[in-house]
Amino acid sequence: MPASSRRPVPWMVAAALVAAAVLAGAAPAALGVGAAADDPAEADSLDPTRSVALAYEFLDARVDEFCDGAGHCLPRSYEGGFFTTPSWDFTPSFVYDDALVVIAYTARGLPDDIRRARAIGDTLLFVQDNDPIGDGRTRASYEPHGIRQGRVEITGPGTFTGNQAWVGLALARLAHATGDSRYLDGALRVGQWIQDNTADTVRAPYGYTGGQVEDGTSLTWKSTEHNSDVSGFFTQLAQLTDDPVWAERAAVAAGFVAAMQSADGHVNTGTGLDGATINTRPIPLDAQTWSSLATGDPRYGAALDWTLGNLIATDGPYTGPSISEVDVSKAWFEGGGHLALALRLRDGAGDADRAESLLSSIRLAQRDAVNGDGKGIVATSNDGLDSGFGDLYYASLHTGATAWYLLAAAGDNPFDLPAD
Repeated sequence: MPASSRRPVPWMVAAALVAAAVLAGAAPAALGVGAAADDPAEADSLDPTRSVALAYEFLDARVDEFCDGAGHCLPRSYEGGFFTTPSWDFTPSFVYDDALVVIAYTARGLPDDIRRARAIGDTLLFVQDNDPIGDGRTRASYEPHGIRQGRVEITGPGTFTGNQAWVGLALARLAHATGDSRYLDGALRVGQWIQDNTADTVRAPYGYTGGQVEDGTSLTWKSTEHNSDVSGFFTQLAQLTDDPVWAERAAVAAGFVAAMQSADGHVNTGTGLDGATINTRPIPLDAQTWSSLATGDPRYGAALDWTLGNLIATDGPYTGPSISEVDVSKAWFEGGGHLALALRLRDGAGDADRAESLLSSIRLAQRDAVNGDGKGIVATSNDGLDSGFGDLYYASLHTGATAWYLLAAAGDNPFDLPAD
């Protein structure tokens, strides 16, 4: 969709698969979680250390579920609720989620964590090497059942810039963590694909366009989210290769993000099809948080403040940000993870308490949320959260939401390489 900063989401893919089967604003002070921790037994069940361990157990089970004999593993992204019924089970694995799982494993860094991170990273290299076009790209999603059978089965054929950058971030993190040059080589192939196919230095504000759809048609709009991703990814390539060209390219992407910031501090979603006209609605959360995380620029502290004043939802016992200002009736726990991380890293007055309130609400959802298993994190506090971009999000277990929670708990920014 033009000017959307959102990547294609499971609701849209799920709807297509079902059809195919048939035919063949609260204020910052509102960031409390009530009295959940007043009861000693409840406080113990919400212990942060135990919660983190359980979240990793959830990821371990998802990674180990779909592996082939060569050590390739790919976890399904969503499970339960809307995505798992007696007659239908939605199993595709979104590479954005896979990248987050890889980075979350490197954040803890235990031997089995690195083993599983490498198994996913090797799978990303496998699908890259075996793509039908074979020019360094990966696709939006794959079928884990296919991976378990040793083959590539593409379920989301689009090649979107943000997804490419996240694959690159995962491979760059693995290269840094392991010293294995294969991962850096794969990351460089992804980076070159982005540069060759999406760089736009003709239509100001300069930056990177949305990627390509299945038939190779280029998406001519530019997304703030995508350019934040590219800025962080290319900065890592510059650090890993000592090649200044990647830093120059990262600066182009960061410049686009800066051009999207409004006078009141919030960051707009991107441009229309002309690559120049700014889209002012909807206003997505990730344009606020990822601008801060990916660039490290203090100007986006104003975007975080705008988020606290305009995007916070309260849904029963749960409090957290929504996806955009279009629907603030439910908490989006994936977004709660990256907002908590951005606040922790900003570390301004009150930020630690705000971040802890967000994490406490996620821990409460881990224990009590509908469709939960006591380990993983569901995507939303209840079904049917409207993103504002033509799709709905559901209270189903989600690897991406779980990984963002773990990164926030560890204070690990996926857009940064860890200090040596």
